[in-house]
Amino acid sequence: MPNLEIITIGTELLLGEIIDTNSTYIARTLRDHGIDIYRITTIGDNTSRISVAIREALERADIVITTGGLGPTVDDPTRQAVADATGRELVFQPELWDEIDNRFKDYGRKPTENNRRQAYIPTGAIPVKNPVGTAPSFIVEEGEACVISLPGVPREMEFLLHESIIPFLSRKFKLNTQIIKATVLHAASIGESAIDELIADLEKMSNPTVGLLAHPGQVDIRVTSKAESELEALQLNRPVIQEIKLRLGDHIYGQDEETLEFVISKILNRYQLRLGLVEVGLNGKLTERLKTAQSGNICSNFSEKNIKNFYEFEEKIKEIQQNNYCDIWFGVSIDQEVNNLVHFYFMNSNQKAYKTRKYGGPIEYVPLWAQNMGLDFLRSEINKTNESNEMGEK
Repeated sequence: MPNLEIITIGTELLLGEIIDTNSTYIARTLRDHGIDIYRITTIGDNTSRISVAIREALERADIVITTGGLGPTVDDPTRQAVADATGRELVFQPELWDEIDNRFKDYGRKPTENNRRQAYIPTGAIPVKNPVGTAPSFIVEEGEACVISLPGVPREMEFLLHESIIPFLSRKFKLNTQIIKATVLHAASIGESAIDELIADLEKMSNPTVGLLAHPGQVDIRVTSKAESELEALQLNRPVIQEIKLRLGDHIYGQDEETLEFVISKILNRYQLRLGLVEVGLNGKLTERLKTAQSGNICSNFSEKNIKNFYEFEEKIKEIQQNNYCDIWFGVSIDQEVNNLVHFYFMNSNQKAYKTRKYGGPIEYVPLWAQNMGLDFLRSEINKTNESNEMGEK
């Protein structure tokens, strides 16, 4: 099975001006084709540093993929860095220049002279046509290994990865002899260490493997199998997933792309419940998340900064509730007197429930932790209420 290192290039990435999504996309895509991901590196727009990183990566990896630095400006150094790393010269490719020229004509523009830089690639490199952008890509084979340079624009990178790079890698490395399939379960209102206590024996398995990733207020549990086919990998994952769900019970709220807000939106729609929201110290983020999940069930929402403690919080909910009819009222409040203390409140026509929790992590994570804990509290209370109602009807 071949192994891969990814090098993302751009000073803007190092400075935190943009977020690197390319490496995540490449890693997730190629792991499902049986490629092991060994390392991801980010380097600024410096030719010599990029060249050194590529040379070092080629000593460890069968495949090195770079993204970014293929533009027309002087601070787009990837072409020269790959040439330096592999001991080659940059050579002008007339056919690439024709493609660039035609692409600009499609846009109703003329290329500038500096666009000619994009038609230079290392000697002996395999050009990769880019029908969705102006930056040609290329592949340099170094013995049994290869360096693949892709654009930094996500849309272009994703298109070329599927259209050209995966077919090339499949031929070169005879991919798909093993498939890697990962399923991610999402748990809330339980900490990473508590989950580890419950499933520690499963984390020692070799195939599937089980790993944990903690976030404020929730934990991801990744189950990953290697097999000869996707179906076989899924079959290996299935009993482990079922066992984790059995041990963690209602703490598991979803898997893969499911979010807390999406799950809650489905529950509200299923029971046709109208939700009133009161959030304090969250700048409207709770309402924003539920609306993003396309929940049309929010009948009232109130965002406030100056409520100090739980007593004022509860009184505000009662005050708003008198003037707005909703089936459920739910609130999350960061205590303004003890700012790592968070209050959660649930009320419907029959009952109310509330709890107060203190967050022990970095103070800047309190709002996100409060959102996730609050949404899971809401999920739990709605389910309790409706399960009780259904049992009563029986």
